[in-house]
Amino acid sequence: MLQFDFTKKHILENDVVQLRPLLIEDVPHLLEIANEPDIWEYSFVKGNGEKKLTSYIQSAIDGRKTKKEYPFIVYDKVKKQYAGSTRYCEIMPALSAIRLGYTWYGSAFRGTGLNKNCKYLLFEFAFETMKAERIGMAAYIENTISIAAMKSVGCIQEGVLRGIFPALDGKGRTDAVLLSILKKEWISKEKMMLKAKLKK
Repeated sequence: MLQFDFTKKHILENDVVQLRPLLIEDVPHLLEIANEPDIWEYSFVKGNGEKKLTSYIQSAIDGRKTKKEYPFIVYDKVKKQYAGSTRYCEIMPALSAIRLGYTWYGSAFRGTGLNKNCKYLLFEFAFETMKAERIGMAAYIENTISIAAMKSVGCIQEGVLRGIFPALDGKGRTDAVLLSILKKEWISKEKMMLKAKLKK
């Protein structure tokens, strides 16, 4: 069964990035990024503006208190700047399963390898320390860049939730693409393959 202490300050890091627990005091660290015009295009929950960002972070912290989520702030150790946020969400100990989501980075940090380093640390900790058997992810079907990024770190597309979200233009509904990576896949090949990509 999945093992996780929500009260502990879990810090995941390597030479490129550090992920530490998200705090309400992090609003100033993330506000400039949160105000970038395209950050929330594919997010059902918005965090642009100080008020919305404060509410967004507080909701994530509340999720940790109720033992459903564990949010991180992402710090780029190369640029020496805060880069965005991500979290374990829908943590389900009885199923040894986790969903990974609410991931967003500022434009200056995309395409730099930061995401691959984050995913490596998150996968490694989830599978090898938390003893998870499965990590699931999802994205708006229109978010082809995010879907490609998930596939590039070893995730397999497994299905579509039809009409799960309001459409981006506010008219009608749109679908979500579901992806996942399993512990046996991580151990047998994906860890080695992703680690090799970190060196490029």
